Amino acid sequence: MNELTLRLWDGTADRGVVRLAWDGDAILAAEPAGDDADDDLSIVPGLVDTHVHLGYNASSVPADASTWPIITPPEERSLHIAANAISCLRAGVTTLRDLAADSVQMAVERAFDDGVIEGPRLRTHGMVGMTAGHGDLFVPPRYRVRDAVADNPDECRKLVRTWAREGADGVKIYTSGGVLSMGDKVGWRNQTREEIRATVDEAHALGMAVAAHTHTADGVDIALAEGVDSIEHGTGIEERHFGELLERNLPVAPTLLINDIIAEARRPVSAEAQEKAKGVVALRDRNFDAAGRAGIRFVLGTDASGQFVDFGDQMQEVRSMAAAFGWSAERALRAATSDAADAIGMGGQVGTLTEGFGADFLIVRGRPWEDISTLQRENIVAVVSRGRLAAGALPA
Repeated sequence: MNELTLRLWDGTADRGVVRLAWDGDAILAAEPAGDDADDDLSIVPGLVDTHVHLGYNASSVPADASTWPIITPPEERSLHIAANAISCLRAGVTTLRDLAADSVQMAVERAFDDGVIEGPRLRTHGMVGMTAGHGDLFVPPRYRVRDAVADNPDECRKLVRTWAREGADGVKIYTSGGVLSMGDKVGWRNQTREEIRATVDEAHALGMAVAAHTHTADGVDIALAEGVDSIEHGTGIEERHFGELLERNLPVAPTLLINDIIAEARRPVSAEAQEKAKGVVALRDRNFDAAGRAGIRFVLGTDASGQFVDFGDQMQEVRSMAAAFGWSAERALRAATSDAADAIGMGGQVGTLTEGFGADFLIVRGRPWEDISTLQRENIVAVVSRGRLAAGALPA
């Protein structure tokens, strides 16, 4: 058994000085322990990023992001995927959801869960999109080796079933075009309503969650009407959507940093992508302030791939969310821990530090639930994942 006595924020509230005891991947106790603790250190849950893309080159050798995933053998890609996930872990993110996963990410997920490699908790969603849709247009147009697509309701059902057989936790659909896809238009329709309806119905019949990428108001309309489980990006959210979003308590991953980075060309980017990002950011900025004030359920989702948002930028995204939505520090931290865990169906396992939950937590300098500016990677003292030290050192 291991234990620490420090000030604890448990995912919902400040619990004061607590004796946190854990054995393996199980918290045994989180009980009051008086006031004898280092005032500078505190314990918070590990962060939960609900939207990442791990399947990119993890080495320092430059590679074309559009072709590297399709010319690199899966055996080699698996090592890069694991390395990217571990980079997130060392930066305090103990749970990740990959929203463009294939059988390789799913294999890495199993390897982490089985203890073959020590890594974060990983959840995977397979893509169900159309020919010439957002998901299909990351591959250059005349490249013949491509991910599977679905172009009628029966193909949608079959692809969902294929992902279920592979071990996916859910699927991702598209109800608009996107920014980085080549030759795409943000406002393009992606699949028919019948195709989307078949995908959602089949996924839910198999117990799989459905995440919907959308950048348009029409795309939000479709996602809500067809009963998806989360909205990704959601830049087209308008006031007319607030009622249903609040009633259903539907999580939205706003992915703020990536669109700002592309719109401002902070990293090398095509003129096409920059122009699309500028439009997306302008639309987002018109809508998100009111959405934040209305209480829309925004949760941490970065769209990190290492190309624009790095694996390790999650804390910066949380600080950006607090500023964008006028949140208290505690509200922002909930969006990155207990609420994000609940949003991906893991709210009974991680994101909260209490008896019976998994032992995923950070020891940090400061009290980020009081001052979100202290939520910085350089303030991490230790990262514990599945009960094991993953980075840093535990205080004596």
